[in-house]
Amino acid sequence: MSQQQTLYVREHIFSGAIRVFHWLRALSIVVLVITGAYICWPFLTMPQSSDVLVQGWIRMVHLIFGFILVSVTVVRAYLYFFGKSDIERRSFRDVISAKAWWAQLKSYVWIGRHPHAGVYGPLQFVSYLGITLAAAFMCVTGLVLYANVYHEGLGGLLWQPATWLTVQMGGLAVVRLWHHYVTWAFVIFLLIHIYMAVWMGIRFKHNSVDAIVSGYDYHPKNGH
Repeated sequence: MSQQQTLYVREHIFSGAIRVFHWLRALSIVVLVITGAYICWPFLTMPQSSDVLVQGWIRMVHLIFGFILVSVTVVRAYLYFFGKSDIERRSFRDVISAKAWWAQLKSYVWIGRHPHAGVYGPLQFVSYLGITLAAAFMCVTGLVLYANVYHEGLGGLLWQPATWLTVQMGGLAVVRLWHHYVTWAFVIFLLIHIYMAVWMGIRFKHNSVDAIVSGYDYHPKNGH
């Protein structure tokens, strides 16, 4: 145990709020992808099926997790800009550094290591920013679709801006199509994200996967 403490450094990197909202967003995306796929292809409500309420239940789950994703997206944006922990904000320094980009690209081909200013390297930061913008797009288009089905309550409040955005995008069918297309960005990102998180933990000898659970990272004392 003493040798391990000498070789590795324990560092707190993710706050409890970041970890909770990370897993809420991950769960929401997975559930939304699955339920969205079923809404697109309702194979259990074919003519030979007598359970015509399945589509309704699936849509209800899709709506619930859709609103969870909207809430998480807003809160995560707030935490990034105004949260007490600045470890995510510090990562932006590497995004505007050509040296950091070059160092990370070299590390991917096993040439040296890549110490970075924040918790993410520049490629990670840009990837996470991209998927965050995709999530924001899905939230907006999802609310547009919601307002076109439910015309009272929140749907009624959203009706005017939803109508304007529907026209700007070329019609409701186009909104639905883009909502479907961007879903695939989530699918592709999830596969790459899981692979790269495991790979980086192995490559740089630290617990990149466990950190988002415990909040703590362990990395070699002589570098990241």
